[in-house]
Amino acid sequence: MFENLMKKLKSDRYITLETTPKHSPVFAPVIQKIKELGLDKKVDGFSVTDSPLAKMKYSALFAALKLQQEFNKPAIATMSMRDKNKIGLQSSLLGANEVDVRAILTLTGDSANMSDQPNTKGVFEGNSTLLLEIIKCFNAGIDYGGRTLDVKPQTIYPFSVSNAYAKNPKNLQKKMKSKLEHATRAIITQPVYSIGNTENLLEIFQKAKIEAGNSKAELIIGFFPIIRLKTAQFLTSHVPGITVPSSWTKALFEAKNKSEKYQEEVGFELSQTALQDIMKIHPKVHLMTANNFTLADKLLT
Repeated sequence: MFENLMKKLKSDRYITLETTPKHSPVFAPVIQKIKELGLDKKVDGFSVTDSPLAKMKYSALFAALKLQQEFNKPAIATMSMRDKNKIGLQSSLLGANEVDVRAILTLTGDSANMSDQPNTKGVFEGNSTLLLEIIKCFNAGIDYGGRTLDVKPQTIYPFSVSNAYAKNPKNLQKKMKSKLEHATRAIITQPVYSIGNTENLLEIFQKAKIEAGNSKAELIIGFFPIIRLKTAQFLTSHVPGITVPSSWTKALFEAKNKSEKYQEEVGFELSQTALQDIMKIHPKVHLMTANNFTLADKLLT
């Protein structure tokens, strides 16, 4: 399953779809919606978020297992440094390995100050490169403390993330290089909306790959469709590392003044065109829609 995903990532069109578990003990409604739309037939795999913005949700590891069991396609489970120490992280990786949850998106994690749970404190024994190092040890058959594991784990495939933009490209390159040096298999960017941004990221990534000596890794372009002005404004104002073209904001503002429906039509057209353009020059994309799977289905049709 994962070996085929890696081959596809290296040589072919590659699309994964983000899923976000709910504040609920059941993940079935997410699976049911994907199944109803037949979205599983349009993507190569899935990812699962891990309580984003420190808001407590259903387990990413269990959700990834459920997706794999239902669709027989790989799911990339997010793990962050926010909620567990080295013992907890390694314990989770061991258990996940036996049930074949072996693609891990490594994050440092959002601040626990943002949590919806009272008096929450983040663990943060390190950043995401520590988790990459733990996975590197597991793939060598040892734990982070250097002790040989009783049974060598099946190969774990680590993924990482990156901003899509930085005022100083050297800073972005330096961060990519660090993750590549820690053997990440792919870096997924924050949402990108233009060919120019895509080309700049590809150039920065190639330089980082050469410096890190990691020839296996690939860059995956993140994409989040924008169909409303408020989304464009929020991303522009509150999310560092993302650049929404001013032409999009202007077009959505003018469309919203006509009607909400027209605003969504304009936003969808802008998003669909951008996605198609990006796929033409780099057909490796991670699609994020905040569980708006109907929108994802339309974009991939």
